Amino acid sequence: MKAAGDMFLFHQWVKNDPVDLLIGNTYMKYIARDEDIPLVRFGFPILDRVGHSYFPTVGYRGGMRLLEKILDALLDRKDRDASEVEFELVM
Repeated sequence: MKAAGDMFLFHQWVKNDPVDLLIGNTYMKYIARDEDIPLVRFGFPILDRVGHSYFPTVGYRGGMRLLEKILDALLDRKDRDASEVEFELVM
């Protein structure tokens, strides 16, 4: 069976049609760094972080965990790109 694509092809798609967020395993970190896109590590394998196997990934708790990780990645990017005037602590 011939593979339909690989990470190189996916990287080309991301270059041609930029995205705001990547969700994927450890191998996506290279594309995320090259294109300066936030990455949410999710799926298998997660080789470069400790403890991912202890957190839920399916069901209600898994969905809430994924939502939390997506929002954290987007808010981290917003804080990183904010000017000194726009950067604030909100509680």
